[in-house]
Amino acid sequence: MDILIDVILKAGRSAVELSLFVLLPVMVVMLSLMRLLEAKGALDWLVARLAPLLRPVGLTGLGVFAAVQINFVSFAAPVATLAMMEQRGTSSRHLAATLAMVMAMAQANAVFPLAALGLKFGPVLLFSLLGGLVAAAATYYVFGRGLDAAEQPLDESLHHPVAEDAKGVLDTINRAGAEAFKIAIGAIPMLVLSLVVVTALRSGGAIDTLTQLLAPAMAALNLDTGLILPTLTKYLAGGTAMMGVMDEMLKQGTATTALLNQSAGFLIHPLDIPGVAVLISAGRRVAAVWRPAALGACVGILVRTLGHALIG
Repeated sequence: MDILIDVILKAGRSAVELSLFVLLPVMVVMLSLMRLLEAKGALDWLVARLAPLLRPVGLTGLGVFAAVQINFVSFAAPVATLAMMEQRGTSSRHLAATLAMVMAMAQANAVFPLAALGLKFGPVLLFSLLGGLVAAAATYYVFGRGLDAAEQPLDESLHHPVAEDAKGVLDTINRAGAEAFKIAIGAIPMLVLSLVVVTALRSGGAIDTLTQLLAPAMAALNLDTGLILPTLTKYLAGGTAMMGVMDEMLKQGTATTALLNQSAGFLIHPLDIPGVAVLISAGRRVAAVWRPAALGACVGILVRTLGHALIG
């Protein structure tokens, strides 16, 4: 019992430190910047100009906004946009393409904290955009080609507060800070539980046994066995949990920043059990297209994985 309590306390301390001293300050700054750009109309301007260019890969104006949200806010931010797209009559085919893009891209709530630990932001953003576009196109033209493409007249305007004076700017920053605090606090339970489970598995020898079993296959593929633990954590518990595990591994020297950057393509995206569950909660039609979207997202993630593996 004493060993279990010790594991829980250590995991809790690590989770709180990562959430409050790494995730929170980064998200406050990035969310404040994003919300100010949104309130000043800069994102409206960007979406209006990018939407016609991205129509050929199956993305609408709101789809472009979802891409900005996942890259610069969090993996859960596009849920509201997906719900809005469903309510405004976006076709199932376009919904699937947008969902695939979101699933294949790198989520900000993992990218920015990991950037403080050595992740290269530039390549991650570049391959995230490339992978998202490939995922959307693969879904729109291949996996989701049989879906309904008929659309109702769409309202693609973005409804959000404006910041025309000092009070508006201050209100926007306060709202962004509250949103960042909610994200950081909301991450703590998953971080604690994942770190407790991982520590318990490691102490019980399960991780070592799994590593020994997979070592020959990974050696044949020229893969580092250090990827087993973060990969297992990521796909079962999500990107935030993976971030906590990777932080511990970097501190203990069992992982390097080079390994983190090389594996960013298949470790940093919301195509995992918790991520898919959150995204399909956007609405009934969004949930109905998750299978073709997931297949398209796998293609985008493969492109990202190859890109990061080549340049590190």
